[in-house]
Amino acid sequence: MIKFLIPFVMPILVLSQSEIEKARHFFQEKDFNKTEQLMVTFLEQYPNNFEAIELLGDAYAYQKKWDKAKVEFKKLLVADDNNANYHYKYGGMLGMKALENKFNAIGLIGDIKSSFKRAVELDTTHIEARWALVELYMQLPGIFGGSKQKSLEYAEELERLSKVDGYLAKGYIYEYDNAPDLAEKYYKLAITEGGSLTCFDKLTKFYESENQPQKAIENIEEAQKRHPRNALHYQIGKIAAEYNIQVEKGEQCLNTYLKNYSVTDGVPKAWAHYRLAQIHMHKKHKSEALKHIELAIAELPKIKTFKEQKEKIVNM
Repeated sequence: MIKFLIPFVMPILVLSQSEIEKARHFFQEKDFNKTEQLMVTFLEQYPNNFEAIELLGDAYAYQKKWDKAKVEFKKLLVADDNNANYHYKYGGMLGMKALENKFNAIGLIGDIKSSFKRAVELDTTHIEARWALVELYMQLPGIFGGSKQKSLEYAEELERLSKVDGYLAKGYIYEYDNAPDLAEKYYKLAITEGGSLTCFDKLTKFYESENQPQKAIENIEEAQKRHPRNALHYQIGKIAAEYNIQVEKGEQCLNTYLKNYSVTDGVPKAWAHYRLAQIHMHKKHKSEALKHIELAIAELPKIKTFKEQKEKIVNM
């Protein structure tokens, strides 16, 4: 008898998986509202589908609907308390909620810590949970359990799992602890070990935070040798515009960025025009500066920074 039911069961399973794949597509496209709507409807029919519950929880979290996200992640933990990723997501959601409302943060710290620690206990290779603990222990005041030593212990665990992550974590710790020489050392070790764009980007941002724009530009140029990405042209132009250094190179890079622009580059063209407006202000080219800031405003008319820049140009 069971074999006759299979043709009827299979289409239902295929249909349900199709809906989840559709929701995943919306999620990847950052359309979290559509993901939410689809999964709410889906779960009315299949209330115990863990994939759908997790997707809905993620969609709520990305929309900062913390209480609703908490309900969904709690369902997952009730169903499977030994799933490291569920504990990690639950802790991460609470952490984001705490950052948004500091008055409630104190009451959440214990649950945040225990969630991340449980994830680490359950999965000896869970890199994200260890990263979360590195950041948590560094950012917490000592009175609430913050500890550079504990942060370094988790960084050591990360290094055993992934040298790149370990070096980046130590760079983060020493940067946060105002030890720039050590931070630079470990960010450079991460580049030597891994050499990804992420590694280069961490060092670039470090140089910017240390007010070393020349080193930041040199680092981006090194990144371009390994990763010929158009977005790096914008990064050089941005630093040149902000710090008024190498403005000719900055202008050239921004024009290259605009010429080769695609949506995958990440930064809208309006921001490149804004940076060009800054550069032309440095060069005392009022008409060119005004032309570029008008292009920026035309593309993104609600950006306050653009309007403020236009006022500065008009008053040159």
